[in-house]
Amino acid sequence: MTVQSLPNLLHFGSIDEPLWIEFDRRIGHHSMTNTHYHKSYEIYYLYSGERNFFIGDSVHHILPGDMVLIDSNIVHKTSGLSIPNHERVVLHFGQPFFNGISPEDTDLLLAPFTDGHPLIRLNLQERMHVEELLSSLLTELNECPLGYQLHIRNMAIELMLFTARHILKRKSLPDIELTPVQQKVTDIIRHINLNYREPLHLDDISKHFFISKGHLCRVFKEVTGFGFTQYINITRVKEAENLLRGTSWSVTQVSEQCGFENFSHFGRVFKKLSGLSPRAYRKQEK
Repeated sequence: MTVQSLPNLLHFGSIDEPLWIEFDRRIGHHSMTNTHYHKSYEIYYLYSGERNFFIGDSVHHILPGDMVLIDSNIVHKTSGLSIPNHERVVLHFGQPFFNGISPEDTDLLLAPFTDGHPLIRLNLQERMHVEELLSSLLTELNECPLGYQLHIRNMAIELMLFTARHILKRKSLPDIELTPVQQKVTDIIRHINLNYREPLHLDDISKHFFISKGHLCRVFKEVTGFGFTQYINITRVKEAENLLRGTSWSVTQVSEQCGFENFSHFGRVFKKLSGLSPRAYRKQEK
């Protein structure tokens, strides 16, 4: 079965399960609108179209045949370019997916996600192999024959193993040359990531980086897909989640540690991004 013969949307599992897969054929222009980071590890493969992919503090131009690897809890977002329409498949691997796999093999399969180079640009032979694996997986998902869940899991592991071996063979990558605008936005993002505990006001940031407020907001959105204030809030809430899970600090202390100027604002922003109040989130995670 070819990718063209698949339905526009296929799902396997859910984001809270050990393995979640989604194939999507999107018509027209599309950009992610929701905040996006998760505990699972993600493989993204683009069949057709072009995308901008913001990951951590870098932006990548994604072309057909490109694979993107996203580590656990890394902020990321895709946005469209002038070319409409795209087809992609994403696979999410939660930690329980690796139950029953030896620690050594688990480390091997997860190594590509912490390699520091999230973009894999495949040659034609590699692309054909990856698309063969994905075709087998998606055909089973579409037709659901007896034992299809076992086959899907096996193909997902094969894909991870291919990726791990590919990374081991890749000795070095040339530095990706950023445009001046991308470099400016990257510098601003790194400043936010280092200083999110302190007040971060648009006036101060624009003066610090010698860029007008309007131009800063516009290019920040174009490069990352996030609004300036939205990204600051995501960074702070992500750290608040870590502290609520890993410390016994009061919610007020967590709020202050993460740079929120008042407690009520922290509660509103946290619930909007996480879907739960800080106290409910801590209770759920404990």
